Amino acid sequence: MNYLCRGMRYFIQLSYDGTKYSGWQTQHNAVAVQQVVTQCLSTLLGNEVECVGSGRTDAGVHARVQVAHVDMELRHEPEEFLYRLNSLLPHDIAVHWVKPVRPEAHARFDAESRSYEYHIHQKKDPFKTKYSYLFRPELDVDAMNKAAALMLTWKDFQSFSKVKTDVKHFDCDIFEACWRRENDSLVFYVSANRFLRGMVRAVVGTLLEAGQGRLSQTEFKEILESRDRKSAARNVPAEGLFLTNVTYPEEIYILS
Repeated sequence: MNYLCRGMRYFIQLSYDGTKYSGWQTQHNAVAVQQVVTQCLSTLLGNEVECVGSGRTDAGVHARVQVAHVDMELRHEPEEFLYRLNSLLPHDIAVHWVKPVRPEAHARFDAESRSYEYHIHQKKDPFKTKYSYLFRPELDVDAMNKAAALMLTWKDFQSFSKVKTDVKHFDCDIFEACWRRENDSLVFYVSANRFLRGMVRAVVGTLLEAGQGRLSQTEFKEILESRDRKSAARNVPAEGLFLTNVTYPEEIYILS
């Protein structure tokens, strides 16, 4: 079936280096990734379009995989469309694929899972500065993983959410939460059906307290139970955080 020159909803997958951006969501007083992608799409298509992402990433946070939906008439074959769009986009944003989806498909509300990684290096390395957090203290990874495992059986993560937020509830289903040493790095992997604003960076900051022997498993559980952001540790810096995957049910895609 040919979808060219027909107004349809499409999902696009993109990645970006978030260093220079105020996050994903368009803002009035700063440059955001959504704003840049929307402007380039509108230029390519010759009309104004709206680009809706799977979720926000904060200022300085990176994405290996972000998904957005856009309603448009695709006037080029997908490969040509990607080539033209990437030619318009700056070097720190890239689009990887475009797929037609059902008219009601929504990049944010239909996402089944999202995955993040947080990267830490413990020795100064100029090549990791933009993409990893330099944290020198010795860490007990086993203690951090024991504390992180408690998240798999928990629902309400208000203790790790930004205080000013418009969400109706703080429930998240965590599928994965673990630390792994990889070469010279320490990486935290976490996947869930949804995340609260600032949640991953607050969780990592608190788990680092556990890794330094300042927080026991019992105390980490007490933080979860408190539902109080003040009980958790500070947010770690944005540069170590990556959105790495967003998944959807296969039935929302239209097969050609």
